[in-house]
Amino acid sequence: MNRIGYVYIMTNKNRTTLYIGVTNNLCRRIYEHKNHLIKNAFTAKYNLEYCIYFEEFQYFDLAIQREKELKKWNRQKKEALINKKNPEWKEIATEKGIVQNNTPYTQQVKELMNELLNQTKQIPPDDRKD
Repeated sequence: MNRIGYVYIMTNKNRTTLYIGVTNNLCRRIYEHKNHLIKNAFTAKYNLEYCIYFEEFQYFDLAIQREKELKKWNRQKKEALINKKNPEWKEIATEKGIVQNNTPYTQQVKELMNELLNQTKQIPPDDRKD
């Protein structure tokens, strides 16, 4: 049986420590980290409760390979990887699921209305008199 896999990066509130892990169930694993279910674990010791990066793989063994690769990287290279996908280092996955959009609904509506207004301004008026 083939299982999907995730490589993920956890950090703490001050974004000072990084942890790279691999799992077949990202939300369950984040729950375990947030609730310190594995006592004396690195993530529990340093309060690494925020998932700021992840990659999904069709096969679990590919995720393990990627985890090993990332763990060899220096801090600067890891930060560059995170910054590409998540420049603000916001929490992008929780025990409840993937965070889709942190923009408040009212802001989303304003942005949509502005986009629609800009589109209507770009359409030339129909001056034909048929």
